[in-house]
Formats: sequence, structure tokens, C-alpha cells
Amino acid sequence: MAAERQEYNLDFDKVTDRRNTDCLKYDFAVERGRPKDVLPLWVADMDFKTSSIILDDIKERTEHGIFGYTETKEDYYEAVKLWMKTRHEFDIEPEWLMKTPGVVFALAAAVRAYTNEGDGVLIQQPVYYPFSEVIEDNGRKVVSNDLVYENGKYRIDFEDFERKIKEKMIKLFFLCSPHNPTGRVWTISELKEIADICYRNRVIVISDEIHEDFVYPGYKHIPFLLADERIKDQIIICTSPTKTFNLAGLQISNIFIPGEKLRSKFKKQIDAAGYSQLNTFGIVACKTAYRYGGEWYEAVKKYIKGNLEFLRDYIEKYLPKIKLVEPEGTYLVWLDFKKYGLSDKELKYNVINKAGLWLDDGAIFGKTGSGFQRVNLATSRSVLKEALDRLRLIT
Repeated sequence: MAAERQEYNLDFDKVTDRRNTDCLKYDFAVERGRPKDVLPLWVADMDFKTSSIILDDIKERTEHGIFGYTETKEDYYEAVKLWMKTRHEFDIEPEWLMKTPGVVFALAAAVRAYTNEGDGVLIQQPVYYPFSEVIEDNGRKVVSNDLVYENGKYRIDFEDFERKIKEKMIKLFFLCSPHNPTGRVWTISELKEIADICYRNRVIVISDEIHEDFVYPGYKHIPFLLADERIKDQIIICTSPTKTFNLAGLQISNIFIPGEKLRSKFKKQIDAAGYSQLNTFGIVACKTAYRYGGEWYEAVKKYIKGNLEFLRDYIEKYLPKIKLVEPEGTYLVWLDFKKYGLSDKELKYNVINKAGLWLDDGAIFGKTGSGFQRVNLATSRSVLKEALDRLRLIT
């Protein structure tokens, strides 16, 4: 039935008012220390309605009227398998699949499963700040193989990567692929080198691939397991339809763990947390998205690419002090403000109080994020233009 339905939610220029919906992005400015009327482009969800086909199936499930404990069957796995195979050439096995309410939940479970209190966990800053939070909140230590920023692009210092693993006796590494916030899409050669080092040093890799579906032309996301089959028993790949189809509030993620021992330890932590069945609507949305959401997905990718082109041209014309770190993937952009000569505190103040914007401050991604701001492009073009117009006020 769904395959025959027409997709209606393709007008991404239409502004949907998200205020007064208990929306984290729009309704919690005052609680988070910002002015009430600030324009937010921070948290990584979209300002677009999801696919109308997904909404149709959620409405149908709602009309049933009973929302008891819900579990997945074979059709759920088949939908996930189809998406991973057709979109990423990644063959998964049914026993690999574990489901969690989110990727961050899975990261925290992995920290508890594979390390002891006081251990170091390796990350690559500047990086998605919950990486550090789940490490420190669980009594572990953050160890960073800082990415090297040169000539407007980020790269991995592999000598430092292996040295940190050996010196700090690292058991666990968090890989962000595609990388948030820098927008890097790691090449096969980079992934192979990471895999080789981790294989030789018996390091478990948690690959956060939640942004896998947003890669710009000329680049290709490669699921980490495809880089080196030897790493099979040392790898956990974290995915979700939530970034792709704007479903974060439905709390559903698909975690692939090929190794039986890793899977058993991970499951023990999930059980210990008291978590069992998924959100009913998350199950419905995931199945429909991966089966029938292709038209909406391709359209939103095209629109966000247009937003990137608009932002790039605008910065070049009106905001030459800002340097765009050209993204290869994700719908987030990493902007370098260092030419303004402001401290992080001054930059944050100017962005909030002069420009009236709520962005993500670079410093929260680690000390190497100092002088940067992260901007979410998944909004209507008119909203993006207003935000960029406001940025001109910080000069």
C-alpha cells in the first residue's frame, strides 16, 4: 500500500512553526540561558516535516488506539537490511542487530561494557560533545587524538593515534563517521589505517554512523566493517533513521555487533539499565522510512545541498572573516570565526546578544573547537538567510 501512495511533504521552503510543541530547539531558550526570541540553529534535528508516508503509517497505528509493549519481527529486520544494502552496500546479519532508544544510550552502554572505571577512552576532538559526557559520567577518562586542522581541512594524526593507544592502554575508541562537527567523510584508506592500528592493539571500535545518509556528491560513506574484515570481533556500528528522516523524538537506533562476545557484554548492559521494548511509533516509522522513504530522503538531501551552496555564497559575499570548513557530509557546518580576534566568551556573547542566534559553541566539542561555531543547515532557506543576515551584526 505505502509504495503506491504519493509523497506530499516535499515543500522544504515552507516554514513550520515548531514553537509551543515542547521542542528542545525552539522552546527551551530561556531555560538554557538564552533570550526568548533567539533564532536557533544548534541541535541536530530538522525543521522539516518528515515523509507524509511515514506520517500516514503512524496515524494508522494511532487509530488502533492501544499502545502496549511492542517488539520487532522479521519485517523490521528486512527493512533495515534493505536500506543498509541498497544505500551503503552493507550486508548485515539478523543476529548482529540490537536496538536502543538512541546512539548516545548505546555509547554509554559500550563504555560500561568494555572498560573499567578509571580507564581512558579515545576520541578525536573536536567531536560530538556527548562522546566526552558519556565517558566522564561513567567514571572513565577522555583521551583525545586531536584532529589536525590545516589548509581549511581536518586530518588524522595516525602517529599520535597509535601512540595514545599504547601509552594510555586504550581498550575503547569512539569513531565519528561521518564526522560531527567537521563534516569529514573518512576515506577507505583512512578507515583501513584506523582498523589496522586498532586490530593490532586489540582496541574495540564504536563507530557512530548516525549521519551516514548525508554525504555530498564526490564523497562516499563506508561502513567501518567494510574497511577491514579482521576487525569484525572488535567493532560496533551505531546507526539510526532519526537524523535521516527527522525522527529523533521517536527514540530508535539500530546497533550492529557482529562479534558474539561483544554482543553478549553489550546486551548485559542494556538489561542492567532496565531497558527492553522500543517506542511503538519508532518501530513503525523506521520500517516505513527504510522501505518507502526514498523519495523524501533524496529530496531533502538536494534541498540541504542547496542550503550549503547558499551559505557558501553568502559568506563569501557578506561575511569574508568567517571561513567555512567545507563539509563532505552531515547537514551541519563548522564555521571558523578566529579572524574576528574574539575569545570564546566574547564570540558566544556576540552571537547570542548581538546577532540573536543560538548556535553550538565550538569549545563544547573540545579545546580544539575554540573559535568555531556549528550551524545546522536543515531548515528552510528563508530561516537560513535570516540567520546569516543576523550574523552580520557581530562585526
